Amino acid sequence: MTTTLRRLRSDRGAASTQLVLVFPALLLIALLVVQFALVWHARHIAQHAAQRGLAAARVKDGTAADGQAQARRSLAALGSRVLTDPSAKAQRTTARTTVRVQGTVIRVLPVPGLALHASGTASGPTERLTIPTGGRP
Repeated sequence: MTTTLRRLRSDRGAASTQLVLVFPALLLIALLVVQFALVWHARHIAQHAAQRGLAAARVKDGTAADGQAQARRSLAALGSRVLTDPSAKAQRTTARTTVRVQGTVIRVLPVPGLALHASGTASGPTERLTIPTGGRP
């Protein structure tokens, strides 16, 4: 009888049981960290592409189509794996130019309904030629 009680109170196999219970939780936490790091990285890619598009669209002879094309080229070079289904839109008026880039971040965790989005917006004055009025400087 004493050997049976000793066997029941023994710690044999406790480490394996703890590992089986704790390892999935640790793996989930690590994957969540990776997922949100990808979101952060995707936001930076979108912001960079928007800034590149703004630089192309706001120049004196630039157009909104030039800005969209430059933003798409930047996305293709930098974010083709991180941002899925990216889009770039540019608006240009005589006073202001704005470029907005957005897309869906690639998923690491196969959670249904988890769709994380990243976007970047760059805006600035449209370059134009002005002639000073008045007297000499």
